Amino acid sequence: MSQTRTLKTARSTATTTAGPGSGADGAKAPGKGLAAGQLGLLAVIVIGISTIAPAYVLTSTIGPTVAAVGTHLPAIFIVGFIPMFLVALGYRELNADSPDSGTTFTWVTKAFGPFVGWMGGWGLLAANIIVLSNLAGVAVDFFYLFLSQLTGQEWIAALAADKVINVATCLVFVAIAVWVSCRGVKTTKSVQYALVGFQILVLAWFVVGAFAKVASGQAATGLAFDWAWFNPLDIGSFSAFAAGLSLSIFSFWGWDLCLTMSEETTNSKKTSGRAATLVAVAILVVYLLGSIALLMFAGVGDTGVGLTNPDIAENVFTAIASPVMGPFAILLSLAVLSSCGASLQSTFVSPARGLLAMGYYKALPASFARVNPHLKSPVFATVVAGVVSAGFYALMRFASDNVLNDTIQALGLMICFYYGLTALACVWYFRHSWFTSARNVFFRLLFPLLGGVGLAVVFLQTAVDSWDPAFGSGSEVFGVGLVFVIGVGIIALGLVVMALVYRRMPGFFRGETLRQDTPALVVEE
Repeated sequence: MSQTRTLKTARSTATTTAGPGSGADGAKAPGKGLAAGQLGLLAVIVIGISTIAPAYVLTSTIGPTVAAVGTHLPAIFIVGFIPMFLVALGYRELNADSPDSGTTFTWVTKAFGPFVGWMGGWGLLAANIIVLSNLAGVAVDFFYLFLSQLTGQEWIAALAADKVINVATCLVFVAIAVWVSCRGVKTTKSVQYALVGFQILVLAWFVVGAFAKVASGQAATGLAFDWAWFNPLDIGSFSAFAAGLSLSIFSFWGWDLCLTMSEETTNSKKTSGRAATLVAVAILVVYLLGSIALLMFAGVGDTGVGLTNPDIAENVFTAIASPVMGPFAILLSLAVLSSCGASLQSTFVSPARGLLAMGYYKALPASFARVNPHLKSPVFATVVAGVVSAGFYALMRFASDNVLNDTIQALGLMICFYYGLTALACVWYFRHSWFTSARNVFFRLLFPLLGGVGLAVVFLQTAVDSWDPAFGSGSEVFGVGLVFVIGVGIIALGLVVMALVYRRMPGFFRGETLRQDTPALVVEE
């Protein structure tokens, strides 16, 4: 009988990751305590969309993005989608090999070692903390706007401008989101089905209404459709292109949450990766339709409903909802509020499980590794994430004249940092299998390499440009732009924290709990 010999990517016994509790032979460590098999493909997709929060993203980023790239909104969304999609493919390869709630932290450690891996985990945590504070801020604005529209009392909407009231309301929202998140992913799933479904329906209503107004000649400041909107080469300068791209990348941020839940899905090696790529494509469709509708109805003027009007830049829907939807404009405010609430709650899943993984592998104190035995949820890590994000928001609200814009710009830096690092980790981790098949050439080498390098370029360009206070709201610290201080400063702070952790917990950094390794090519009979 003839023998069939096939090459297969597998982990050799000698390089198996040794997690806490692993034996000397590198046997697989016991689970972290999360409940397996709780989420199917649809649930993961819905939670992924809720994290991105398309209604919130459109209202909070359209203004700054148009200010950077003008009418080329569709082009910059497509260009921003490309590196994100390529990176998502790299994430899928890593998840298929090693599904782990630590995602970037775990995978970068395996590829580049504990020091780089720890900083990758820090970048992921910092990005989540920034966006959680931003989500809470937008939720506060739309909460009071919704109450104002509901009661007909304009003074209620002005309450959001009072910093004390704003911060106090933010703390309440964060507390509610933390409580729901502590209940586990099954509760999260139930909440997200309702909130995501509602915001998508209202967004569809808004887009159809805007096109209808344009068709009937009721868009006085709008623009005629132009295919040039899709040409990124027409953007005036590379700095403007990089600024717009950074915001566009932020607009797609959140799909990686699908991977952090891989240990809780029905098929840990496949479900989360498929969900992440499907979420990215679905969000691109939503953004393209939304951006075209906004350009054709509102235009890019700096007065009235024009998208570069600084008075509406933080929340463009506040001015555009009524002209498009009439008496039903309150539904759009409620949709953005539900979008922020949904994302605020679901986003806590990522930092909580990131902290859980870092605690589990002894890269942080053991208290972060605790999982409630009844809820199957990392309650301590979730509460810590909530406290830090609320504190960061309070600090930023009093420090910046335009907190939403500055944190969004800084978030773009953080996203490029840890997404790009993870994509490059995919390339290096699978280096021994690049040329074992045509598929591997693309999915383990070319695609993640292009995505990672692209994000690295955007990170460096944005960091250079953000040194100037004019890049963001104009807020500065000793003459340095606040966007640079937030983005680059948080990365520098990570180095300091890592040094402190190294002094107290050197085991992780010596490779005792999570070793640097790569899949080995073995021949099977």
